[in-house]
Amino acid sequence: MIMRLPVTNIQRFSTQDGPGIRTTVFLRGCPLSCKWCHNPETQSFHQQILYTEQYCIACGACVEICPVNAHYLNTDNIHCYDSSKCIGCLACSRVCPSNAIEPASRDMSTDEIMETVLSDKVFYGDKGGITLSGGEPLFHIEGCISLLESSKKANITTVIDTSGYFNESKIDELIHLTDLFLWDYKDGNSQRHLNYTGVHNQKILDNLFLADSLGAKTLLRCIMIKGVNMENDNFQSIAEVMSQLSNCQGLEHAYGGSKYKQLGLEDNTYKDWIPTPSELEMAKGKLRSLGIKVIT
Repeated sequence: MIMRLPVTNIQRFSTQDGPGIRTTVFLRGCPLSCKWCHNPETQSFHQQILYTEQYCIACGACVEICPVNAHYLNTDNIHCYDSSKCIGCLACSRVCPSNAIEPASRDMSTDEIMETVLSDKVFYGDKGGITLSGGEPLFHIEGCISLLESSKKANITTVIDTSGYFNESKIDELIHLTDLFLWDYKDGNSQRHLNYTGVHNQKILDNLFLADSLGAKTLLRCIMIKGVNMENDNFQSIAEVMSQLSNCQGLEHAYGGSKYKQLGLEDNTYKDWIPTPSELEMAKGKLRSLGIKVIT
């Protein structure tokens, strides 16, 4: 059976999403709504558009075709976009002559995705391969399994970048097809986790411990947000979690940017959330003092 997946991007020659050179497939849809999300185009389960203001020539084609008046020209003949009205019909993207309006994602068959992955195989070497990311890729678990099976048949290594918030019913099947899970660990403080991501962290932890008990290799990914989770209670929680894992390879930490403006949403890149290099080094030192293997 041919499966189709909502792909926001296929990033080729990535070196940030697992070992070696990788082809990272980003899928739309995530049960979390992290306030610092740097891939907001992958959050929604519904189609959206990306609007790049500097490409717009204010021709009015989108205004004429939009069925819900999400696009309009103001009194100065400047294009304006109200994302709250958008129904994701993509009519505007089809008539935009300057590519200022583009779909945030496109439906692709698993065979189409694999064509790109296989074309990159020559660059993978022994370590590289495919990484499934998002959003939460495992919201589309059947399609992910299909891609993983095809990759394994082609002797390509497989990585899943996950929030850990997914239905665990097929976790055993996933583990047999996945060489490494990049497992996001947002915050060990359950109330802060709820406040800043919209969900509790218990399901994420339950799935992590279940995956580990079944032999899954994991690498924890902890995004560092100054004034939010760069606290001693979170560092201690990370240490406690990692001490209970038998197959965790270590921890990565980072901070990212966003595409909120292109989605017509308020930009979430709060400058005071971004830690300085010295603050990241301090966090790294605290984590290492707790016995944690910090990769980056």
